[in-house]
Amino acid sequence: MENVAALTAELLETDRTAGARRAAPAALRAVTALVRRQGGCAGPGPGGGTGTGTGTGTAERPALMELFQVAAWILFDAERHGPSRRLSRRALAVARTLPREDRSLELLVLSVLCLQEEHLGRPAASLRISSSVLAGRELPARVAAVFHVREARALARLGRRRRALRSLSTARELLADGPSAHDPSWTWWFDGPELDGHHGLALAALGDLDGAASLLYEATAAGGAPAYRSLFPAELASVLARAGAWRETDAWLSALAERVPDIGSVRALNALTRTTRTIASGPRVPRALRNTGADLVEALRKEPT
Repeated sequence: MENVAALTAELLETDRTAGARRAAPAALRAVTALVRRQGGCAGPGPGGGTGTGTGTGTAERPALMELFQVAAWILFDAERHGPSRRLSRRALAVARTLPREDRSLELLVLSVLCLQEEHLGRPAASLRISSSVLAGRELPARVAAVFHVREARALARLGRRRRALRSLSTARELLADGPSAHDPSWTWWFDGPELDGHHGLALAALGDLDGAASLLYEATAAGGAPAYRSLFPAELASVLARAGAWRETDAWLSALAERVPDIGSVRALNALTRTTRTIASGPRVPRALRNTGADLVEALRKEPT
């Protein structure tokens, strides 16, 4: 499985530096080729196959699970939710054939499924996953923090403010303890800016647009972020527009419009599209911002997703 591990590493690097819309075609090709090579025996695939993963040697399965998880994440950020969900199920099917000590990535798959359900407007389903993980086992601190944030995002969408804020507070306390030897390696991305971004999005769902904007500013300030975090500045533009902060929206969008060709997250591009609609339908929008919005629409139109 050395080739699978190398391919997974290559996909991760492409996703980190260039984003999901550049990595998605390669991810689909990789998984499709692997399934054909294995005769479709490695679990439910992009086309909806229903294997269990038992046709692969036990030593090879962790590498397969990681490839499926990485491809599922990339396709999620590329807004290709059907194949993403099928690959997540494939990863879970393979994970459940492994000894428990080799199943850490199962939690990462579940964390992506939580995020995906909330993103698709199914917060109750997201909450069921996150709450079952938090209740079901002893978790390393950083993993628990991830699922408290997932829980908070779902609760916020459901309008359950007090519980959402409590979950976010718990996540901050857990993250403040710093990394530990018990945290799995896949938690590398869950840091202060990541928490700030999701905290901001939870506040936006709760209608606290000022608080959301402040946290999203913090999330966008960190340098060297992976490409998917272009979502946070795009969502900040959406929050500013929803708040009717037209001058700030114009300044922020003017900078983002120039970066559209480099934005690799389709979720981020779609957030910008929503912002242009908010501007188009908003009351007393200044002419300058309407022009900026029109320029952004044109820039988005040129970008294949």
